[in-house]
Amino acid sequence: MSDNKLTHLNEKGEAHMVDVSEKDVTSRVAIAEGFVEMAPETLALIETGTAKKGDVLATARIAGIMAAKKTHELIPLCHPLMISKVTIDFTPTSRPEGLRVEAMVKVGGQTGVEMEALTAVSVACLTIYDMLKAVDRGMTFNRIRLLEKSGGKSGHFKAENK
Repeated sequence: MSDNKLTHLNEKGEAHMVDVSEKDVTSRVAIAEGFVEMAPETLALIETGTAKKGDVLATARIAGIMAAKKTHELIPLCHPLMISKVTIDFTPTSRPEGLRVEAMVKVGGQTGVEMEALTAVSVACLTIYDMLKAVDRGMTFNRIRLLEKSGGKSGHFKAENK
């Protein structure tokens, strides 16, 4: 971390929205990931398209995209952004059994889109749970994190593999 100053607090320690009006408009991209661990039978329902509530991945993809667009309504002090692109991708895994969820969010703007990517992943994971909870209430979410971000004054960030 290059600067320990908390920008969402003013000199009196009061929360406020950061003024980004003087920042340059740059292309900004953030990629986040998360994982939904589930029983093998639950993953099979997704892969065969036989979940009773319908197409789990299509629904989770739409939910993730909508969540990215509404992040400013969910997270205090986030700026509303004119997002130019959101992608949500799913990768099934066998060890552990489940789905890796990845969100990429892009904007040409004055502030980053890390929170939008993280919110998209979180809501996509929650939607997968909602679509399948009748058959697997033991699903867990983990490893939700920022993988990469670019653009803006703070430059490029890439997470280390863990």
